[in-house]
Amino acid sequence: MHIHVSSAEGEAKFWLEPSVLLAKNYGLPQEDIREIQKIIEERKDEIKDSWKKHFPC
Repeated sequence: MHIHVSSAEGEAKFWLEPSVLLAKNYGLPQEDIREIQKIIEERKDEIKDSWKKHFPC
């Protein structure tokens, strides 16, 4: 399971399992990556629940 994050500066892909991990970064500053990863870790369960609702098995 993964998510994509986009902004005017670039885009990143993060794996959610088994732990939050940056997969790819396309232009986002490292400071932004750290902040995004922190937010994802704090809201991981909410993100996973939404992902499962959007992509039911």
